[in-house]
Amino acid sequence: MRLLVDTHAVILATVAPERLSLRARAAIDAADNELMVSAATAYELEFKRERDPVIGRMPFDLERLFDGLGFTWLAVTATHASLAGRLPRHHGDPIDRILVAQALTEGTPLLSADRRLPAYGADVIW
Repeated sequence: MRLLVDTHAVILATVAPERLSLRARAAIDAADNELMVSAATAYELEFKRERDPVIGRMPFDLERLFDGLGFTWLAVTATHASLAGRLPRHHGDPIDRILVAQALTEGTPLLSADRRLPAYGADVIW
């Protein structure tokens, strides 16, 4: 199964896997799952790095980090961005809206603890 992993889940998988839910950890550990990380997540991590000590513990070379963890990068396309802009205002965080749009467009579940995301019709696993 292909899974798009939300930013907070990526952080936990990297620096505190014990804080993932059992279901999230099983999904990440399942060898037959294709784990995707959005290019928008790279932006969000770097944008928040100076203010967040947990993110500050992550390596700076995110491409190498996620490639080494077996994650596949998912680019943000015009289709993703357009859909994100048209989504109802259930959630104000633009990065989360992009992730929802990517999950909906790609037909993949979103691995996230954010309880507001299912309101968009996205298949959310946590």
